[in-house]
Amino acid sequence: MSTDVVISDDRASSRDPRMNETTPPLPTVKVSASTNQRETPSRSADEMAQQAKKVVAHNVDFYYGSHQALHAISLEVPEHCVTALIGPSGCGKSTFLRCLNRMNDMIEGTRVCGDILLDGEDIYRRGTDVVELRKRVGMVFQKSNPFPKSIYENIAYGPRVAGLRKRAVLDEIVETSLRQAALWDEVHHRLDDSALQLSGGQQQRLCIARALATDPDVLLMDEPASALDPKSTAAIEDLIFELKTTYTIVIVTHNMQQAARVSDQTAFFFEGHLIEVGATNALFTKPTQQKTEDYITGRFG
Repeated sequence: MSTDVVISDDRASSRDPRMNETTPPLPTVKVSASTNQRETPSRSADEMAQQAKKVVAHNVDFYYGSHQALHAISLEVPEHCVTALIGPSGCGKSTFLRCLNRMNDMIEGTRVCGDILLDGEDIYRRGTDVVELRKRVGMVFQKSNPFPKSIYENIAYGPRVAGLRKRAVLDEIVETSLRQAALWDEVHHRLDDSALQLSGGQQQRLCIARALATDPDVLLMDEPASALDPKSTAAIEDLIFELKTTYTIVIVTHNMQQAARVSDQTAFFFEGHLIEVGATNALFTKPTQQKTEDYITGRFG
């Protein structure tokens, strides 16, 4: 499947009558999808409107001490879709991502206002079991961080912490998680080897498998392919496309081509504000906000 996402000078000229035929064209953002045929194409705005809203953020402000990092963020994340958060460094997209499973709670002096609902329940309400929340909302970080344990024990760690002890059950979880992460065929014969012996791309897929082992509803990914080679990046992107049939995925990426390839919905953040959100194809071809157009055409960022 090939997807070309283009912002053209024709649309820009029609927006501003002062522009004439001698005005240089806007830069073009052209995105080609993986050469592998993906079975699940990006969803349209109409299709996403029919999906249940898995996560709903309403009027969310976030503070690091006295510094306000997020301003009145309202965003709906459709179920079984991939939502990409894009924007320049320091715009608040990773901060917002960590709000979705309360990872920011571990940073002293932080404060959040507003509502974030998971299946209609406020995750910041008093009495919320944060450990249970993080089982339901898993996270994969920018840098792969396998435990200094065997491949098997990396995957079994979460279920063991949750109280599972039966070897047969753990075996099934390990195999299922590794298959979901497209890693089983590569490592099934060496499950007792150290996870640190895996390649960078394999380690990142192992971390995805480890997150899946707790059977989450939502998977958060903070630039999961930024440190990987092109081949490993393609493997991660194809995996994301496959996983969305089972999970709801929110991904932070600096790579706009990656956002266009893997996501159904894209949200553009700038200086702590959510500037625009919409179906990915629409946002990249017909953004409604000038700042969005300026960013995706490379005028800043």
